[in-house]
Amino acid sequence: MPAFDSRAPRVKALLAGLAGAVLAITAAGAEPVGVTVRNESINATCAETDNVTLKLVSDQVRKFNISVRHPAYLGMLMMDNTAPDWETCDMSGDPVVPADPKALQPAAATPPAGTPPAATPAAATTAKRVTIFETPDMWLTGFVFPSFWRAATVPVRIGGEVTQGLHMIQLWMRVDGKAEEVLVVYPPDGYWRARPMSPAHLRDTAYGSSFLVGPVEQAERPIVRLKELDFAPQTRTFTLHFAAGGKARMQVVKAASDEVRLEVQLDGTPPGTFAALRSMYVTEGNADVARVTWRSLGSGKGGAGGIMGEAPVLTFADAQNVAMLWAGRLVPSRHNTSAPDFIFDGFAGR
Repeated sequence: MPAFDSRAPRVKALLAGLAGAVLAITAAGAEPVGVTVRNESINATCAETDNVTLKLVSDQVRKFNISVRHPAYLGMLMMDNTAPDWETCDMSGDPVVPADPKALQPAAATPPAGTPPAATPAAATTAKRVTIFETPDMWLTGFVFPSFWRAATVPVRIGGEVTQGLHMIQLWMRVDGKAEEVLVVYPPDGYWRARPMSPAHLRDTAYGSSFLVGPVEQAERPIVRLKELDFAPQTRTFTLHFAAGGKARMQVVKAASDEVRLEVQLDGTPPGTFAALRSMYVTEGNADVARVTWRSLGSGKGGAGGIMGEAPVLTFADAQNVAMLWAGRLVPSRHNTSAPDFIFDGFAGR
């Protein structure tokens, strides 16, 4: 199978397009900001462990974008591998928090007057699925799992309706007659996943890396504590209310077969780490993220004139004054082969 590197014309064209994103910020009237990228990745042998951690740090950022795109090799991919790989993995020490038994029970009709109270529900062994919003072209599906590593205490609000006890929420969209799941959030720990609509030659594609938006803190692993999660269907906007204070609005501005693009606006959030990418790397051929590319903020108009850098993800040193960060793969992996690349850019102040 041919290798890919940053000198390949297709990849060079991709990076050139990303570099132009900073110019668009100035056109929109915002002040471009350079951020610090901290690499806290460690070596690992388990393909189901998030050992890759890239944190984005700034006291000035109020707006930024997250773009999720198919890997450069997807057009030549005829077979996909999305099966989990538990070889050399030991999850026995992970926290396990049982769900509230009542949250796993189906909704019941009001019993007739005088009916004796029901006994406490037994622990469920299967997940519960509930549709919390639905139109013909977009819907949200919530899940309650029998257990999770954190308690499900974050209310999810859509208009005047509030749903409690959800461990996971899926955003489904219908585009050009095809319905696919494009975004996932886990309210208990603030983790998100996204993927573009699948190309014509593949039925669907895999999720891979996760990302965090908001004040990142350490609690067994990096998390963002949410106080409440709101969704406005008219604008496809999630509002994240943080337990540490402040909020973020994350709008799905594009969901297509080439890209899912999210625009994030921070409001009153504490300074420091405002986002992070979480992923896995064992080897170049067994990774969800294997390499990073970044562009520094230049001194020219709109931040033009910065330099480009690239490195393997585990040896990448912290970078300062970053205007664009790409994290992905140039060589197909046997783990989540079709999983997308991530681009963080558009960093701007008030």
